[in-house]
Amino acid sequence: MDHNVIELFDITKKYGSFTAVDHLNLTVKKSEVFGLLGPNGAGKSTTILMMLGLTEPTSGSVSVCGINSTTNPIEVKRKVGYLPEDVGFYNDLTGIENLVYTARLNGFSRNEAEKSAVKFMKRVGLSDDINKKAGKYSKGMRQRLGLADVLIKKPEIIILDEPTSGIDPTGVRDFLNLIVGLSRQDGITVLFSSHNLHQVQQVCDHLALFVKGKIIADGNVQDLSVKLFGNEPFIISAGISLNVNNVNPEEELKKIEGVTTISREKNIFNISCSKDITSEIARVIVNSGMNLNYLQRKEYGLDEIYNRYFEGEEKHERK
Repeated sequence: MDHNVIELFDITKKYGSFTAVDHLNLTVKKSEVFGLLGPNGAGKSTTILMMLGLTEPTSGSVSVCGINSTTNPIEVKRKVGYLPEDVGFYNDLTGIENLVYTARLNGFSRNEAEKSAVKFMKRVGLSDDINKKAGKYSKGMRQRLGLADVLIKKPEIIILDEPTSGIDPTGVRDFLNLIVGLSRQDGITVLFSSHNLHQVQQVCDHLALFVKGKIIADGNVQDLSVKLFGNEPFIISAGISLNVNNVNPEEELKKIEGVTTISREKNIFNISCSKDITSEIARVIVNSGMNLNYLQRKEYGLDEIYNRYFEGEEKHERK
C-alpha cells in the first residue's frame, strides 16, 4: 500500500522580513515521481533544504521517512540522496574513484565500494568513461555521475533540484528515462524540482505548482485540468465537410450529452466537452451524413494549466 514518505506540515521559512516559504503543506507517496514546478525564486530549493535538514523552518515540521529533518538531519541524509543543479566532484579523480570515495564515506568496504561503483557507472550509462577524469566530463556526464553518486548509498528517496539544466536534448531524454526507471523498477521515490514544464509533464505522476513560497495547486495533469477548466477539460476538433442534405453540424453536435460549447473556423469545429466523447462525436457526424475528414482530441497540457494558474495569480495581485 502507498504511504507518505515526505510530509511537510504548515512550514514557513523567513529570512528577516522576507518569507521564502509560506505555510506550506505537502505530502509525497512512496515510489512516485513528484514534481515541484515553479519559476526560479519560488521557494522550491529552500523547501528542499528544509527536507534535508540543511536549514531549519521558522515554524512547522518536516518528516522524511518518518524522521524529523530538523531534529535528526543526519538520519535523514542516510535515507535521502540529493542531486543539485551543479554537482561537485574531485576533478583530478576518475569517475569511478569519485564513486568509491563516496561509498567508503558511507561505510562500504573497499571491495564493496569498487563493485558498487562499477555497477552504478554502468546503470547510468558511463561504462566507457570509468577511468576518465571527472574534470573532463561534459555537463550531461557529470549529472549522470551525480546520479550514480546518489544511488551508491542506496537511498529510499532521491531529490533532484533542476538536474537537467545545461544538458543537451538527447542527454535530457536519457536522464529522464533513468529517473522513471528508478521509480518503476527500483521503487525509489523521486522528488523532481524544475521550472521546465515539458520535462515535469513527461516524468511526474503528481505535481505541485509553486509560486512565492506557496503551493497554489497540486495533483496529476488530468486532475489539475478538471479543477482549472471546470466542465470543459477536453476539446475535440472535427474537420467536417457539409453534405447536400444541408445538415446543421452545430445542431447535431449539441444534442450529444457532454458537449458544452462549440466554436467554428470554416469547416473546423472545436467542441468543448465535459468528458471524453470522441467516439460518440464521430458516430453522430457519420450517421448524420456529413463527411468526417479528421478528428483530434486535445487535453489541456501542463503549459495551459500553468499559464492559467499564473494568470489568475497576476489578476489577484492587481486587485
